[in-house]
Amino acid sequence: MADMQTLFSDDVCKKIFPSDRADAFFDALFGDASEGSYDIELKFTAFDQSAKELHFELNLHERPGCCLACNLTYGLPEVFSRHPIINLNGVTKAVNELLGDTYKTTGWALRSTRSTSKSLHQIPLVISLD
Repeated sequence: MADMQTLFSDDVCKKIFPSDRADAFFDALFGDASEGSYDIELKFTAFDQSAKELHFELNLHERPGCCLACNLTYGLPEVFSRHPIINLNGVTKAVNELLGDTYKTTGWALRSTRSTSKSLHQIPLVISLD
């Protein structure tokens, strides 16, 4: 089986979750993409073979001149889990296609937002496998 780190490289994650998705999200939310205070990046972090889980993060990078307020990002897992532009079902489907016949995705979950730094917050995305 291919190395998961290679399979879900930064370039592949950018194809699964394009950088313009944050602008589309803010355009839908505020009517203007420039009102958004962060960019969203999908990043692969680990494969837990014993638990049959793929671990990703939705990294929220503060935009220049904006504030990545903790009180706004802590509620995002609930918002992202059902927002059609963020489309985590589509992300999971793309991951499933990349896995081929080795594994099948069986579901996903977002965990609580972590404030890594003033300019970076992370929302863990765990995709279950069978």
